[in-house]
Amino acid sequence: QVQVVESGGGLVQPGASLRLSCAFSGSFFSRYATAWYRQAPGKQRELVADISETYITKYADSVKGRFTISRDNAKNMVSLQMDSLKPEETAVYYCNVRYTRANYWGRGTKVTVSS
Repeated sequence: QVQVVESGGGLVQPGASLRLSCAFSGSFFSRYATAWYRQAPGKQRELVADISETYITKYADSVKGRFTISRDNAKNMVSLQMDSLKPEETAVYYCNVRYTRANYWGRGTKVTVSS
């Protein structure tokens, strides 16, 4: 059974950095597109960043210039480097891995930005 497991969340102060990681247990990871989403309390899940199987990246306007998504196909991992975090970015962050009709989600990792 394929698993997607996020890690790296925690409590940080405004302006701090945090790096999230996502591990994929399936095969042929290089064929999959991957993304990070987040869901704040009382809000809908939203796309934060996406990286395709050809390393094309896409970011939400609100995180451009502060967040960086990357992937390591040799390790079956995708990461999200988050800099200059803001309190409004407190949310559960989810990793998504997809290929044609396959669409996998992790259970999320909580990020709290607060002083």
